[in-house]
Amino acid sequence: MADVVVLGAGVSGHTAALHLSRLLPPGNTVTVVSPNSQWNWIPSNIWVGVGKMAKKQVVFPLAPVYRKRGIRFVQAKATAIRPRGDETSERPAVDVEYTAPDKARQTERIRYDYLVNATGPQLRFHATPGLGPDGGHTVSVCTADHAVEAAAALRDTIERLKAGQSQTLVVGMGHGTCTCEGAAFEYVFNVDHELREAGVRDRARLVFLTNEAELGDFGVDGMVFEERGFQTTSELWAGSLFRERDVQAILGAHVSRVEPGVVHYETLDGASHTLDFDFAMLLPPFGGVQLKAFDRDGADITEHLFAPSGFMKVDADYTPKPYEEWRAEDWPKTYQAVGYDNIWAVGIAFAPPHQISRPRKSANGTAIAPSPPRTGMPSGVMGKVAAMSIADRIKHGTSAPNHEASMAAMGAACVASVGEGLRTGSAAAMTMMPVVPDYQRFPTGRDLADTRGEVGLAGHWVKLMLHYLFLYKAKALPGWQLIPE
Repeated sequence: MADVVVLGAGVSGHTAALHLSRLLPPGNTVTVVSPNSQWNWIPSNIWVGVGKMAKKQVVFPLAPVYRKRGIRFVQAKATAIRPRGDETSERPAVDVEYTAPDKARQTERIRYDYLVNATGPQLRFHATPGLGPDGGHTVSVCTADHAVEAAAALRDTIERLKAGQSQTLVVGMGHGTCTCEGAAFEYVFNVDHELREAGVRDRARLVFLTNEAELGDFGVDGMVFEERGFQTTSELWAGSLFRERDVQAILGAHVSRVEPGVVHYETLDGASHTLDFDFAMLLPPFGGVQLKAFDRDGADITEHLFAPSGFMKVDADYTPKPYEEWRAEDWPKTYQAVGYDNIWAVGIAFAPPHQISRPRKSANGTAIAPSPPRTGMPSGVMGKVAAMSIADRIKHGTSAPNHEASMAAMGAACVASVGEGLRTGSAAAMTMMPVVPDYQRFPTGRDLADTRGEVGLAGHWVKLMLHYLFLYKAKALPGWQLIPE
């Protein structure tokens, strides 16, 4: 019998735990450690952030779901991994600190046979002085609570517009190394939609501030779409939306600090700029959650298990090399941790071998380029694959081969809302194959037959359907396992 511990209950961790609960024979245990008591369908935070959905529509309590599935739930944050055990036992363990109100700050050491690190990101608002809703001067949609605050701030801005005051609204990335450009893209167009519905768009200046060197990069080096033999880039495709909606784009920007009503930023040419604002939703850069790692004798081995970013090193090629030498095969296939055959890191928790977009620095040497996205569909697939690999080892022995899900061989679908409404809504629906471009196999980096982009009301209906479908799946309701990741 084996004990499996999953750190994190986001898309990857929750998916892994649910699949483990159905794949493992009786007698084996699954434990989920998460500091949050609720699961959040993060893609719909966009709609919460403009007031189109309530928080209760995008979250639900985890404990009842895990209880139903026979999964132990520990509401705590992981603080350290001991992959070789400690002075009292050779069995590996994780140290946790409880966040549940009735046990807050109590600690426990949980033993495991297999570990899935799905801790997700640390939201590094602190990387940019003045950024963020907690002590900063900007709002966020990274969590459901952040999104509620953003909606209230947007509502106040719209009221000022209705009173005849001109307002500048800034949406985008709060640092040169941010990821999740797609979320900022969604939010800026949902804000535009709300302003138009309120009849105040003519008094609002709407600015998209991004670290992308080109519109439509999305952290994946952009895409090429082909329709009826004609090829177009995601840059032109996205740019048409910005022109149509009169959204001003500032590209290649690193936000250096935010003061009340003023964003300070640097551009790729090395110039420094300021941008006055009345409302600003700027996303933070991501990092690992800064788990520590210790050998059995207590020696700190964190740098062996984790990259400097705090993300866990897995079966990728981390050899430093020029952009021109990056290859699709550099990317991990199994997500097994380096040097440990019983640890996996999935979703945002694993360390990418390099960026997907072309790396860029300003004339002053400041890094201004999107970090690789690892959210949504790919994260769910990784969680399932890790669960399958662990289940096979438990059932068939440790020599059972790992299942694979390289982002260089995996496709992804993204439906980016550009306005909510059953009759007036719209969405940009995109598919790409593979996520990491492979220029050795495809001239454009991706298979044109499976890389497409369309905008329209149908996309909004798909986005809304996915909202309810994935909440159904995450609640482990009947037939949940039949819904693809």
